[in-house]
Amino acid sequence: MKRFYPFLLIPILIVFLNCGTSKEPEKEIVVPPNIVLIMGDDMGYSDIGSYGGEIRTPRLDELASNGLRFTQFYNTARCCPTRASLLTGLYPQQAGVGHMVDDRGTPAFRGDLSKNAVTIAEALKGAGYSTYMSGKWHVTPYVIENPDKHNWPRQRGFDQFFGMISGAGSLYDPRSLTLDNEYVAPRDDFYCTTDFTDYAVERINEHATDNPFFLYLSYTAAHWPMHAPKEAIDKYKGHYDQGWDEVRKNRFERMKELGLAKDEWQLTPRDSFVAPWSNDIADREWELANMETYAAMTTLMDEGIGRVVDALKAKGQLENTLIIYLQDNGACAEELDWVTDRPDEKDLTPMAPGAIQTEMVPTITRDGKPVKLMREAWPGPPEGYTAYGLNWANASNTPFREYKHWVHEGGIASPLIVHWPAKIDPEVAGGEFRTEPAHLIDIMATAVEVGGGSYPKNFDGNQIQPMEGKSLVAAFDQKDLEREAIFWEHEGNRAVRMGKWKLVSNASKKQSFLWDKVDELERSNWELFDMEKDRTEMNDIAANHQDLVTKMADMWLRWGKRTGIVPRPN
Repeated sequence: MKRFYPFLLIPILIVFLNCGTSKEPEKEIVVPPNIVLIMGDDMGYSDIGSYGGEIRTPRLDELASNGLRFTQFYNTARCCPTRASLLTGLYPQQAGVGHMVDDRGTPAFRGDLSKNAVTIAEALKGAGYSTYMSGKWHVTPYVIENPDKHNWPRQRGFDQFFGMISGAGSLYDPRSLTLDNEYVAPRDDFYCTTDFTDYAVERINEHATDNPFFLYLSYTAAHWPMHAPKEAIDKYKGHYDQGWDEVRKNRFERMKELGLAKDEWQLTPRDSFVAPWSNDIADREWELANMETYAAMTTLMDEGIGRVVDALKAKGQLENTLIIYLQDNGACAEELDWVTDRPDEKDLTPMAPGAIQTEMVPTITRDGKPVKLMREAWPGPPEGYTAYGLNWANASNTPFREYKHWVHEGGIASPLIVHWPAKIDPEVAGGEFRTEPAHLIDIMATAVEVGGGSYPKNFDGNQIQPMEGKSLVAAFDQKDLEREAIFWEHEGNRAVRMGKWKLVSNASKKQSFLWDKVDELERSNWELFDMEKDRTEMNDIAANHQDLVTKMADMWLRWGKRTGIVPRPN
């Protein structure tokens, strides 16, 4: 008699059952990430440690070493145009903020965020995101009495907001401090960097739903005035005694060691208005104190970013949170010499308790001390209102030319750090560079792609302009962004970046007489640079490539007309 082995039927049964059923392959479940967008204010390309700086920024450096660093990311050279472009994925003129938040009479220069644009918050809300903002807004006019709030954050897609509607002010007592939709007075011991971080961390901690969130954290550091607590400044005492010339030299060497700068690039010469550093330099101690305070402001911002990271980690959210860090423009060379008509100290009266601060440059502190400016003041406390000025801005922008306002590299080059462990494995790609030229207009496209959202053609009854940017997700994977060119215009300064070529022009006084001859103007006064060989823009090769200059100048002119820059307003 043959034995029966029932276990031999099991493979046959499995085959039979599989033949009778049709099973689709399992699909990868993709959970949209939280998105945390962080921006520093008025900082140079080489200020933070991971981009060559000596300022202590360990938390940003950690994000960079576990994420990606973009080496050729660009802003718009000025605070409010950058914010308008960042929020909308459009060039700032298309978003209505081609200059500042004053109306110059054309749609491109209305100074108020366009109704024909949507913000990242508005786009992501359609994909189920909760949306939070902490910090500086600055894309609508600041009005004290009965402000029109249609372009305040709560009306432009953000569920909760704490920060400043306007663009600048004391870090201890900022103008236009706002909670949701109402101006508020600061708490005792208020400090912008600390309190904006506090609010951001609270939003993370209190976010209780299963849907992802978008957090926009827009710091005022390290914009003037040079304000920081004494204990933070003391940590940098003596740190800059070597002066700005040595700082520039050392930063450039570190940038070459890091691979951010090439050996063949030239360090731009000291700006002609910057005196050579010596121990006998005028106001030496005051100059040093300004840079020590600037460095302290930057480190305090870094510590705040670290607290945000720690909050995400504590909630188990860090792995699938896309963190993006950038800066709004290059270092600021302003000296506050435009602040005039200061009242006599004997005429000053203290602010009433709970009064709303309406002055960008206050005349008196909350505790009754007269606010003094520049060399009449000392950086750090509320009663000192200083800027670190041209001398140190020249060092912050190492190794580039120009500053905030201009569209040479010193005005528009920004660090861009991207950290997203679920997508960017630190064991594989951590700390890598991405050299693809990119721009603020790309952040909206990136957010929409990773958030699973859609960019609307119509919103709130208005036709929406198409996005200008490209999603950076392709660049995360080392793919080409496939675009023809990137463009700039600010205060008549113009530029085009096409591949390795950059065409750039500084505005000159004579141009103001040529607005009636736009085509002649916009084809004139250009410099051309090969950015692979000469990113510091030291060797103008326009004379050797006139056909390329003409082609790119005509590209700029077509773009200028399309975006409403040309014809210019008065």
